Amino acid sequence: MSLSNVFGIAGSAMSAQTIRLNTTASNMANAESVSSSEGETYRARKPVFALKAPDVSQLGETPTGLAPGQGVQVLDIIESQTPLRMAYEPNHPLSNEQGYVFYPNVNVIEEMADMISASRSFQINADVLNTTKQMLQKTMTLGQS
Repeated sequence: MSLSNVFGIAGSAMSAQTIRLNTTASNMANAESVSSSEGETYRARKPVFALKAPDVSQLGETPTGLAPGQGVQVLDIIESQTPLRMAYEPNHPLSNEQGYVFYPNVNVIEEMADMISASRSFQINADVLNTTKQMLQKTMTLGQS
């Protein structure tokens, strides 16, 4: 694996973390939205990450069966199956016939932890890109003494 592969790997990770940050922001923005029925209520969303399939040129004999330089991809964004919050608020304009309103299944504390984790992962991959760039620049100056 050459140093140039690092750019693709770190770039795919940064792209995946951007999607994670966007879904977290969407969840937090809708955390207090209200609905009168279960079907209309916003549900928390989470991205599903997976290892990118290797190129044919990357396949080789390795003990783990994994080829280097694969990166990460987002397979899907799924909705949480956690039950929605129901609150008895008969005076709320969106309450149903029984006086209940439905709130999303978004846990704001969990979302904040996800946001911090995604932000740190993004920053680490940005640091990897900068370090790789510095290494390549130093490599090009080796013969200039």
